[in-house]
Amino acid sequence: MESNGMKEGENIYFACRKRAAESNERLSSRDVAADLLGISSSTLAKHELGITKCVPVDTVVMMAELYRTPELRNWYCKNECPIGKPLPMAVAVGSLERIALNLLDGLDDSLIAKLKKDVLSISKDGKVADDELETMKHIMVILDKLAETISEMRMYAEKRSGEA
Repeated sequence: MESNGMKEGENIYFACRKRAAESNERLSSRDVAADLLGISSSTLAKHELGITKCVPVDTVVMMAELYRTPELRNWYCKNECPIGKPLPMAVAVGSLERIALNLLDGLDDSLIAKLKKDVLSISKDGKVADDELETMKHIMVILDKLAETISEMRMYAEKRSGEA
């Protein structure tokens, strides 16, 4: 994970608060952070130490907002939520240059033209025939990669808009 500031094995909830404390000193205190989140300090400690089996989604949303880490929401959706696990989304925010290169690579004119042709070919009869399944799988792989890059760009933009 590029530029996510986490050490190997470090709890994401703790890592996000620690990173947020670099720009908001009040968040260096677990007690203050817990108070701002409207939860007890012991509850936050359990989340940050990995004792809590599943952190409540509303708490994760509040943490992501308070810590200005939209990647925490995506990480939760991708790793904890049974609905979000199979969905294509980024869980870390890289450099703008890398995101832009991945986006432009995914939007390559020849690739888009081939996808358009394949989608039209498959969908013209309103169903996916058995001999079209591999092509459909290939289309989905490409679209999933593009969706992940788009979600990373959204997180990058959200993080930048939160800076003052």
